[in-house]
Amino acid sequence: MRSAYKNNVIALAALATLYSTVALASPSQAPDSEWTTETLVSSRANMFHPALNHLTFQSLDKMFSTKAVEASSAPWGLEKSPMEIDETFTLEGEDVSLEAFLEGTRTNALLVLKDGKIAYERYRNGLDEATPHAVFSVSKSILATLIGFAVEDGSIASLDDKVVDYVPALAGSGYEDVSILEVLRMRSGVAWEEVYEFGGSTQLTEVHDNALVAYRYRWCDYAASSSERQYEPGERFNYSTLDTSVLGCVLEGAVGTTVANYMTEKLWQPAGMEFDAYWIMDGPEPVGNEFYGAGFNATLRDLGRFGLMMLDMGEANGVQVLSRDWVESATVSDPGYERISEDASIGYQYQWWTFPEREAYSAIGIYNQFVYIDPLSRTVIVKLSHTPDAQGWEDDTLAFFEKISHLTP
Repeated sequence: MRSAYKNNVIALAALATLYSTVALASPSQAPDSEWTTETLVSSRANMFHPALNHLTFQSLDKMFSTKAVEASSAPWGLEKSPMEIDETFTLEGEDVSLEAFLEGTRTNALLVLKDGKIAYERYRNGLDEATPHAVFSVSKSILATLIGFAVEDGSIASLDDKVVDYVPALAGSGYEDVSILEVLRMRSGVAWEEVYEFGGSTQLTEVHDNALVAYRYRWCDYAASSSERQYEPGERFNYSTLDTSVLGCVLEGAVGTTVANYMTEKLWQPAGMEFDAYWIMDGPEPVGNEFYGAGFNATLRDLGRFGLMMLDMGEANGVQVLSRDWVESATVSDPGYERISEDASIGYQYQWWTFPEREAYSAIGIYNQFVYIDPLSRTVIVKLSHTPDAQGWEDDTLAFFEKISHLTP
């Protein structure tokens, strides 16, 4: 994805030319599984069809093997304090109403939380409050939060530890001398071009087709067998779903259980999440892993609860679930890291996008998925969408969020 907000970011892949063919493993070449039938391989190859992605983004559990993240038995209740939104917003240079903005940016759902209360909630295109929706690269920010839990409970001794300390299979790969901190910051130095050319031969094409569509191997298998060093670790920012995939394998190696189980225990249940969530797999169980880089799916309100926990410095429903220190470390740019490059208008901390000119920060996924947090106005905004292309309208959407943040119920 080429924009001011991502350095060639396409976490799953645009699949813009969805009617083309692509070289995939046939079901007979993949692990034996109900998930590798010709029908399901084909559906995964075409999950981004622009006429149907409003539906597929609500239905990935019908197309992928999944692992559940279990809800709390005592959900965190959210009060309502409704807010009328009569303002106009800018979309492609034109002033439009809220409804026109939602339709124009292909919105499936929008949630605005002010001071911990629901100020605005809207579901569209068949989505409802109980149905998980794909969040794509928002998953990166969630995965990084789980790293915070592992540091707190001692499963990870230090962010300065090398990734090979937890994933020995990476020895001899491009990740040989890379620290956990460098992967968190997307500064591993490993060669990776996050560009999808459907039917082409880019790295993302190869790994997507084999790990997610055909279930031939895992993302971390590719990291172990094929990753190469391009720059010195820490030298420069390069947005990489492969980095987050390695980060997930580090977490799994550190905690000794699946990431979905760890997330249930440490985050989803203690924070009072109302509905089960799930990760899509990069291969059918027991072969695959959770697709750490972009595979999480959750309901609108539970994503809002996650945002509220971050807004309240790790506190959820009156319980300190995550440490204040981690929230600050993860979301406030360290000196020298305020921008991803000298001419950029955005920064990147621990898998969260930051804004040099204001306190707000955001998790951002392709096809316009957002969890936006503004501590100054105490606003959390979740937007779930189904845009025709992987990128587009990020500038307008972030301006929309900033304007919404200044409104009062």
